[in-house]
Amino acid sequence: QVQVVESGGGLVQAGGSLRLSCRVSGVRLREISMAWHRQTPGNQREIVAITQLNGMTYYADSVKDRFTISRNNTGNTIYFQMNNLNSEDTGVYYCNKASGWYQGIWFGDRDFGSWGQGTQVTVSS
Repeated sequence: QVQVVESGGGLVQAGGSLRLSCRVSGVRLREISMAWHRQTPGNQREIVAITQLNGMTYYADSVKDRFTISRNNTGNTIYFQMNNLNSEDTGVYYCNKASGWYQGIWFGDRDFGSWGQGTQVTVSS
């Protein structure tokens, strides 16, 4: 059974940085593309970044040039370095297997089928 555990969130002032981690178990990370999702208050969960299994990365316009997704296949962990945070970045961040269409690329029709607990990021202005 695949499980993910997100960590690294917290309270930070605007302009600050955080580094999120997502530890994956039950599947070889090097065989899959992974996504970071964000759910902000009152909104649906949305993809903010993807690390494709071939090493390519994709970002939502709202985080491009500020956030960096990376992966450690040996450690079965993906990371999300978030710099220059602002109040609109406040939300719960989740990781999951990438699925569906994103920026014109098909990532398959299934994610892991369940979600981790997420990690809360709160940016104070």
